Order: sequence, then C-alpha cells, then structure tokens
Amino acid sequence: MGNRGHREPEKSPSKGKRPNCGERLPAQAKKLLSPGGHFQGSHCSRVGPLFPLAEGGERERRTPYLLLIRHPILKVGHLGQLWPSPAPARGRPGRKPRDGITAGAVGRTRPETPTEKAPLTLFLNSLTPKFYVALTGTSSLISGLIFIFEWWYFHKHGTSFIEQVSVSHLRPLMGGTESSISEPGSPSSNRESETSRQNLSECKVWRNPLNLFRGAEYRRYTWVTGKEPLTYYDMNLSAQDHQTFFTCDTDFLRPSDTVMQKAWRERNPPARIKAAYQALELNNDCATAYVLLAEEEATTIVDAERLFKQALKAGETIYRRSQQCQHQSPQHEAQLRRDTNVLVYIKRRLAMCARKLGRIREAVKIMRDLMKEFPPLTMLNIHENLLESLLELQAYADVQAVLAKYDDISLPKSAAICYTAALLKTRTVSDKFSPETASRRGLNTAEINAVEAIHRAVEFNPHVPKYLLEMKSLILPPEHILKRGDSEAIAYAFFHLQHWKRIEGALNLLQCTWEGTFRMIPYPLEKGHLFYPYPSCTETADRELLPTFHHVSVYPKKELPFFIHFTAGLCSSTAMIALLTHQFPEIMGVFAKAGLAPKSFLCTRSLFTLEPSHPV
Repeated sequence: MGNRGHREPEKSPSKGKRPNCGERLPAQAKKLLSPGGHFQGSHCSRVGPLFPLAEGGERERRTPYLLLIRHPILKVGHLGQLWPSPAPARGRPGRKPRDGITAGAVGRTRPETPTEKAPLTLFLNSLTPKFYVALTGTSSLISGLIFIFEWWYFHKHGTSFIEQVSVSHLRPLMGGTESSISEPGSPSSNRESETSRQNLSECKVWRNPLNLFRGAEYRRYTWVTGKEPLTYYDMNLSAQDHQTFFTCDTDFLRPSDTVMQKAWRERNPPARIKAAYQALELNNDCATAYVLLAEEEATTIVDAERLFKQALKAGETIYRRSQQCQHQSPQHEAQLRRDTNVLVYIKRRLAMCARKLGRIREAVKIMRDLMKEFPPLTMLNIHENLLESLLELQAYADVQAVLAKYDDISLPKSAAICYTAALLKTRTVSDKFSPETASRRGLNTAEINAVEAIHRAVEFNPHVPKYLLEMKSLILPPEHILKRGDSEAIAYAFFHLQHWKRIEGALNLLQCTWEGTFRMIPYPLEKGHLFYPYPSCTETADRELLPTFHHVSVYPKKELPFFIHFTAGLCSSTAMIALLTHQFPEIMGVFAKAGLAPKSFLCTRSLFTLEPSHPV
C-alpha cells in the first residue's frame, strides 16, 4: 500500500504445467498487448502503455513493430501471423506519442515482415546426422575419384591435369599470356630462342650403336611375351635413318633401288620383305635388299649373318664401281656416299653377329678395320661397340687406349665412355674396398679417383646405377637412345652389366658412393658440376622411345603437385568426418550446429539489413 504503482503479480494460467510453443506465444502477446500493459522485457526499461487511447476510450491495436524487433523471446514471423494489422488509423491530434514513437510512426503500420529468417533457421535446425553423413560421404567419394585420376595422370604424363588445364585454358582467358609475349628483337626473345635451341640439341635422339636385330631378337621377344618392345616413334626414326643411309637421288636409274626406296617407306613389315624379294628378282646383287631381309626376316643370328655376308659381297662390288665414277658428276658422288654407308653398315652388323656368336676377336678385328678405313664416320659410334667387345675379352689395357682417344673434352660424351672409365678406376681398388675401413682411416688417392670417376659418370647419366645395381628391371633396349636419358641407361646396362659383375667389389663400391653425387649438384636443372645442367626434356623423349609397359625413370624426381596433396587431404578429412558422424551423431551434431551458428547469424543480419527502410 505504501508502494505507489505496485501491482500484485497475477497468477499465471499456465502455472504448474509447461505450455508448448503454441500456447506460450499467444499468452505472452496477450499480456503485452492488454490494456494498461507495460513492456518489461529484459532489453528495455519500464515504459508506459504501449498504445495511447483513441477517441471513445478504446485503445487502438497496432502492430508492435519496434517491440517485435527488440523482444528477446517472440518471433517476428509468429506475431505477424497472430495479430495482423488493421487498416491504418490516425494518431490522436495534439498528443505527443510516448516511448519515443513519433506521430508519423504511430499513425502508420509496418508492412508485412519478410519471413525468410524462419525457413533458413528451421532448415538448419532440422538437419539430421544422416544428412551430414551423406554430405561428407559424397564429398569424400568425389574428392577420392579426383585424387585417383590426378595420381594416374601425373604418373602417366608427369604433370598435374588440373594445373595443365588451368595453364592451357584458364590462363589465356584471364589474360595471362599477354605479359609473356615479347617483341622479336627484345633480349627476352633472344634468350628464349637460345634456350629452345639448347633444349633441341640436348634432346637430340641418337642411333643406338648396339641395337638388336628386329627379326632375330625383337620379334622373338614378342613371340614369347606378347609385348611389343619397339614403339612407333622409334621405328619411324629407324625408317628415316634407312632412307637417309640407303637411298640417293640416282635410285631411279636402277629398278631394284627404286623398289627398295619404296620398301624403306613401307610401314608394314611383310610388305617390306615382299618388296625386298622383288628387288632381288630384278637384281641379284642388290645389297640393300639383303640388308632388309637380314634385319627383319631372319629369325636367328646365324641366318642374319648368312644374309649379311651375301649383302657384303654385293656391296663391295657396287662400292668399287662407284669409286671409279665418283668424279664424273655430283650425282655419282652422292651415289658413292650411299654405297659407303651401306658397306659400313653391313660390316658393322657382321661384327655384331660375330660378337653375339662368341667370335669376339673376329668382331674386334672388323671394328678396328672399320675405324681405320673410314675415320670420318665417328658419328656412328663404332668405338662403343669396340669397347664392349674389349671388355668381354678383359683386355683392359686396350680399353684404356680407346678411352684415351675418345674420352676427350671436344668429343660428345656417352654413358658407355663415362661408366667404362669409372669401371677401370674402380677395378684397381674394388677388391680391397670396405666401407667400414674407409670411414675409419679415410680414402687413399686411388679410392678418391675411383669415387670421383663414379660421381662423374652418375652426373652424366643418373639412371644407370639403378639398372647396374638391379634396383630396376631391364628391358630390351630401343633402336634409338637419348643421351643422359633413361633409354641410354637401359642400352648401356643391357650390355655392360656383366662386365661390372665380373670385377669383384665394383658394384659394392658403386652402391656405396653413387648417391653422393646428388649432394654435389643439389639443383641439377639449374647448374652442373662437371657437365652442363641436366636437360629437362629427357622424360618426354624417353616416354616416346620406350614401351608403355616400362616405368620410365625420371630425374630429378618430381614433387607431387599441389592438387594431389589437396585432394588427398580433402578425401581423408571428409571420410573421417563421415565416419565420426555415423558413430557419434549427437556430438557431431553439436559441433555442426556450432559451426553453422555464425553463418546463420550472418544470414539473419544480412536479411534485416536488406529490408526496405520505412519513413519515420
């Protein structure tokens, strides 16, 4: 009684029971909107009556627009449905509105409030653990498929598919190539042209000096294994070599040579063999026809040697005839060069037949005679055939003499020269070499020379040690090789592995020291130690030369692209989330709602921010 304005608390009709949402909201709204009711929310101070009295003593009912935004319990959408606003009424003239509401605001009603917030909130709150399991499981499956495809594409082509598509298709669309275009006379264009010329010279493909016979060796391998050891690119290069060595501009003067000119261009082996027999019918002394039959039709080395001997007899006759006419015209000079190439090729293949049949000294004699009789033909690398035969004879002094002549700085290097030099220096110390003893007392002068020779050889071709140490399986060497590449390593190890095994301790010393080379050249594509930086184009050329069933050795080893790491991490994380959600749905549901709460809050803020402003 002493407290003015004190009101006895009314007994709640819902006391003693827990009303549901449908009962609670109308009850609270009725209390707030009852005559003489005051707003006592937690967010506002105590204020007077919400609505002023209209004429006649009745209190007008208007939509509590400002109240609904500030009330902590009631939902805007619910009240908008429970109490729709009547037609607009005018405010009482001459009376100042209360609670900070202007006269203009009192005389107007708020337009219907958008209810986008309620569906979004209800949707996020109604998501079940099964939805999260399905979502994360699908994400894990898709990212796993992308990861598998990226991994396969990287191992097959050596690059990331996503990165390649981004650079090839997306970058031009974004204008990324404009900055890379330089004027023809600018220094940058000159540097690019020099770099391209250097790459072309480094990626030059050479004829394998120890190439096998197609009919007697490659075809027999296909019969046994069902695999093709030669690629189309390799055989196409051989066809070009045959046309260069065995044809000339005067072939139209001799019908047999005209037929053989077509035979060398033929892709089908049976058609080439048939053309060779046609040439022999026209001229029984057609040397190139015997060469083709010895290479492709003979199924044994003995048959190939017999055909090459017939080719040698015919080739010598044609060569002597061309020597007599070489000064008559330029065409006769070209014919002499062609006949010289045919004769050298036949003698070299006869030497290789003798080497394969065990007549090594005869093979060495033929090769030495070739090198003396035709010294300009060093490009054929006959000295590599001679080195291999001398190693088989264990004539190491003769091997050293050949190396002294051809291991010169002015001559092109090869794996055969570098690794043979390392083998000779290793031979002097390998039988007494022990890693424990060397680490305890250090290396002597001979051991240092051997280790340096191994490092030099490994720097030139880093793929060879894995084949010599039998860390990778060997295949038949191709007909063409790329120097410093995997194809050259296969060709060298295929013929020289037995020579390393014959010297006691040589492979042991190689195993202990070859990896130290990579510490001397940490950036092989940017700088080298004894040779030029390692060319970056070897992988592409080797993939063209070597069959698909062979895993091409790549140096330096490429790091996995970013997208492989990204897709692997995404696949693993989403799979783990799916598993945890399936096992612990309640806990993961709490985490999911906690993670989505900021997004829901931001969406709600954006909805109210985008509402149209109302005049005041």
